[in-house]
Amino acid sequence: MEIGLVELSRLQFAMTAMYHFLFVPLTLGLSILVAIMETVYVMTGRPIWRQMTKFWGTLFGINFVLGVATGITMEFQFGMNWSYYSHYVGDIFGAPLAIEALMAFFMEATFVGLFFFGWDKLSRVKHMVVTWLVAIGSNFSALWILIANGWMQNPVGAEFNPETMRMEMTSFFDVVFNEVAQAKFVHTASAGYVTASVFVLGVSALYLLQNRHKDLARRSIAVASAFGLAAALSVVVLGDESGYSASHTQKMKLAAIEAMWETHDAPAPFTAIGFPDQEARETHYALEIPWAMGLIGTRSLTKEIPGINDLVAESEDRIRDGLIAYDALMTIRAEREAAPQALRDTFEAHSENLGYALLLKRYVDDPRDATEAQIKQAADDTVPGVAPLFWAFRLMVALGFSFIGVMIFFFVRASFYQMQFPRWSLYAAVAIIPTPWIAAELGWFVAEFGRQPWTVDGVLPTALSASHLSIADLAITLAGFLTFYSVLFVIEMSLMVKYIRKGPFQDVAETEDWNRQHEARLRSSDVITPFETPAE
Repeated sequence: MEIGLVELSRLQFAMTAMYHFLFVPLTLGLSILVAIMETVYVMTGRPIWRQMTKFWGTLFGINFVLGVATGITMEFQFGMNWSYYSHYVGDIFGAPLAIEALMAFFMEATFVGLFFFGWDKLSRVKHMVVTWLVAIGSNFSALWILIANGWMQNPVGAEFNPETMRMEMTSFFDVVFNEVAQAKFVHTASAGYVTASVFVLGVSALYLLQNRHKDLARRSIAVASAFGLAAALSVVVLGDESGYSASHTQKMKLAAIEAMWETHDAPAPFTAIGFPDQEARETHYALEIPWAMGLIGTRSLTKEIPGINDLVAESEDRIRDGLIAYDALMTIRAEREAAPQALRDTFEAHSENLGYALLLKRYVDDPRDATEAQIKQAADDTVPGVAPLFWAFRLMVALGFSFIGVMIFFFVRASFYQMQFPRWSLYAAVAIIPTPWIAAELGWFVAEFGRQPWTVDGVLPTALSASHLSIADLAITLAGFLTFYSVLFVIEMSLMVKYIRKGPFQDVAETEDWNRQHEARLRSSDVITPFETPAE
């Protein structure tokens, strides 16, 4: 198979996936923030919270529609560009995708309509329930997608059937509760909450700088900073959990992220900064923090984290073991029912490493004909690009900790300084609006690029997964996708900017009615609650 074909297929999928993920985190986070704001409206009856719900809900709706449009393409790509992958593991991968479409997406889409058109048709409480169902549906969509992706990172609950030549599900429970999938979901959802919090913070700061919609802006900052602080702390904690999971499910990815060439005595140090050299297999000018990686990766002071060189040697052994399984499989396929049980037992004993033997198909049609040099080359292929992973991970982590600092600052100012914010901090809040998206894209780069050379880790190499398309087909469709997605992105940005400039719609009659009722309550009672101040 042509390497150019596989690389172009990967580039096309990476482009569509990264475009799509520009919309997903904001959808996840804004859905929860809007639900929180409407809950406060139902509790207090204050019109300002209704205005906030409608305003941020409008921006959520724009983002939601564009996210759906860009996401549909990706599902078709599995069948068009990755047909052998779809054939080989479709029984497992297709199940969570189907559930996502039938349950989560339809629930989300249905209640989105009720959210926008049900304000005058539903009671306050019923409309609030609808808003929360929109938020739950949004997060359910992410859950099932990440269950599917988590299985690609850690393929549990399935086994290879030599009769059908496909992977088949053996335990739906194991697939759903895969530790990698669950860690990815909570980490990705929390990252989405941070993204929305920074977005709300930045837009609200812009309004304060322009001396517009100050009541909405200050309250939005209060909500976003409190929610964002909890989310930013969760991202760090849950990211640490993902690292711990990788230490026993994706050892090569973890070693590459840390540019750990040799196995260190436990506990291993964490390389804070350095310059990985993959050809020389060393990291120049490394600044290490003693014990840190051992504690993060193993939660102990005694367990080792294997280095890249040892993992390559292990991969070579697994390739040789996989060749035994491959040879038995080919004999079983040739003899069919006449194949002796001993041969089937041999295959079962070595089937765990069948995927490693398939790495050789990049170099030779029949892996059994591979030379020693090709076996060693295939083992070396299990090392992903170290330098890009090393730096992408560190930039992502640096941004993650910066969000904690930002949220703490605005939370303290909102809570203890009468919502007064220095102008420099408002400018900074506007400037950092793009940074959560950068962090999220870096996170996906680490997750997906770090899995190479596998489509399904340890099971199916990427080089075997692609469809047999021509380079011209891929180049034309890639150009088409780039053009179409760029147009959608411009539309998204134009609509967002338009409605942010327009600002919230203020129902003057409702506000005046609430103020009259509020004044009547004050005249009839000596008790004043913190929420009972006239609307601005």
